[in-house]
Amino acid sequence: MYQKQYEFIEKSVKKLSFEKSLKFVCDYLQKNINGYDWVGFYFHNEERLILKTYTGLKTDHTIIPFGKGICGQTAQSNNPIIVKDVNKENNYLSCNINVKSEIVVPLFKDKKNIGQIDIDSNTLNRFNNEDLNFLKKINSLLSKKI
Repeated sequence: MYQKQYEFIEKSVKKLSFEKSLKFVCDYLQKNINGYDWVGFYFHNEERLILKTYTGLKTDHTIIPFGKGICGQTAQSNNPIIVKDVNKENNYLSCNINVKSEIVVPLFKDKKNIGQIDIDSNTLNRFNNEDLNFLKKINSLLSKKI
């Protein structure tokens, strides 16, 4: 489903620095994939996540402790998380009232979790395994640029 988008991203980031690649991916996904309403990359800094870059509405969540919210859970577990309905999550950090679902996929370098891509959608139950596999491929592509 996302093969053409992945190929375009792969071709585009080849000539960009790591930092510019992150911003390009955020901008491209948010503008070109329906329901990817907020896209950001968080990176590990000791026992917390630091927001590196994002596209979408401003967020107050620029630093997130491991274990806090969906992003913090992914940082702790090293596993991706798909949340179909954020209102049913006890440990959810709300970025804005419009968000209905979320996907967080860890970014690994040399088998170590160093960060993650976080995507919020204003659509309930927006994310599935196709999104997960697509985002894993993007993260793998980006990890080669570090």
